[in-house]
Amino acid sequence: MSSKTRVAIIEDNPEVREYLQDIINDTEDLECKNAYTNAGEAIAFLPHTKVQLVIADIGLPGDKNGIDVVRALKPVFDAKFLESADCPQVQFMMYTVFENPDLIFESLRAGASGYILKSDKGFDIINALRDLREGRSPISGSIASVVINHFLKPPDPVIEIARLTKKESEILHLLSKGLLYREIADRLEIKEGTVRQHIHHIYEKLHVQNRTEATLIYLKKREQRGL
Repeated sequence: MSSKTRVAIIEDNPEVREYLQDIINDTEDLECKNAYTNAGEAIAFLPHTKVQLVIADIGLPGDKNGIDVVRALKPVFDAKFLESADCPQVQFMMYTVFENPDLIFESLRAGASGYILKSDKGFDIINALRDLREGRSPISGSIASVVINHFLKPPDPVIEIARLTKKESEILHLLSKGLLYREIADRLEIKEGTVRQHIHHIYEKLHVQNRTEATLIYLKKREQRGL
């Protein structure tokens, strides 16, 4: 029985699929005998294999993409791993052209443990698969930069206004008019303590410290809307 780590590929482009199979099968410790061209095939057949690593393209044809495959299969493989010592713990790695932060985070939330680009060199892909096997989370250098920049970029308070509830938006509107807490409470027929709680939440969501900062953000938002 082969001691090589078994890798499955989900990739619709035949040239890319064959390239991945070739570089994987040329190694001493990895092998690929399972390759699928779309999400439907992978979801239907992968659970019946004993692969340990799955490398999946995001942009697959049809109504499901590579992230959908991970979201569907990761819980299945995890359950099998917990139920039987004979079942390996399967790890997923996305292989794509996309450097979109939303897709990166969606992939990780779905259960992927790695994210590499199709522009990466063959040896980088092999090393990423080996890292994945060892429990690490391989990420392309440019992807790591995208993730870091995403977290370093401060949230735009004007955009954050959309997160306010209807009541919080009403209170912010009255705050911008200069009303006192007591006056806002009377206007909305709620307790002053409730007003204070809402304002505390408003400040948290807008990342501000006081009424003046919150009002400036509100007025900027109105200006953008042409109100």
